[in-house]
Amino acid sequence: MPMIETINLCKEYGELVALNNLNLTINEGDCFGFIGPNGAGKTTTIKILATLLKPTRGQALVDGKTIGFENRLIRPVIGYVPDFMGAYEDMVVTEYLEFFASAYDIHGSQRRQVVKDVLELTELAYKSNAEVNSLSRGMQQRLSVARVLLHDPKVLLMDEPASGLDPRARIEMRELLKELKRMGKTILISSHILHELSELCNVVGIIERGTLLFAGTVKEIMSRAKLEHLIHIAVAERTEEAAGLLRQTPGVTRVGIVDEDAATQLNGAGQRRVIHVAFEESALHTISDIPSRLVNAGYRLTQFSEEKVNLETAFMRLTKGLVQ
Repeated sequence: MPMIETINLCKEYGELVALNNLNLTINEGDCFGFIGPNGAGKTTTIKILATLLKPTRGQALVDGKTIGFENRLIRPVIGYVPDFMGAYEDMVVTEYLEFFASAYDIHGSQRRQVVKDVLELTELAYKSNAEVNSLSRGMQQRLSVARVLLHDPKVLLMDEPASGLDPRARIEMRELLKELKRMGKTILISSHILHELSELCNVVGIIERGTLLFAGTVKEIMSRAKLEHLIHIAVAERTEEAAGLLRQTPGVTRVGIVDEDAATQLNGAGQRRVIHVAFEESALHTISDIPSRLVNAGYRLTQFSEEKVNLETAFMRLTKGLVQ
């Protein structure tokens, strides 16, 4: 069942088109990664779904309810985490959460218990009496997640939750999101940290200039990008001849020689010649035969490595970096 759906969704600011006929379907329990260049329309989409912006045309639905007509019914269902949280000065963590809990009509012993529960879930219980403004950026982001969990929403809308976090805080945020996913929350998350999205999300959408280029699993997106499988090979001598031999290998689509910096190698600084070999998908089984083929022909291998193909590679292939 679709938990989030947009139908020909448009948002315009005069002549600026922020969203152009966006059609999204996010099912219940999905963790949907929303990626695209700055200015692509990610934040605009999230703010519309959070009932903070009105669309110019088209429809947006959350839990079967229509944005702009049933906002009062939608808001209890969603939790919106912006890329930057605000807080009143001198407010401590517990006061901050109790303030928002009261806004959701959670009172008395129930409110105290809910605040305790979300602090434990986000691993902030030991900071319950600390001032919000004294928290690190990572802790503030986790507190922002704790705030939106107070009313136990079905849907979480997260706009760059890992933005500006140090590596440790990013890992903590990622683990928290994995736990929320295990709890069955439907999550829409925008991020520029693409390798983390590929680990976390079961569905990814790529948007550029307000237009959805593609949505599907990471595997489907990489297939759509028609990514080649690349092998990097270096030989001790006769690099050109070795490249010629590799061009005759069945399934090889492209062979090139690149001079790479060898400063980090054990044999010291300088340049070394590396052969880049691209294979078509149907010929991947031949990759394991390449080393013996070269050795039998009298070449001594000094490098043999496969280039990792990931979501970042697909993103660069599918987008042109264009923004409004």
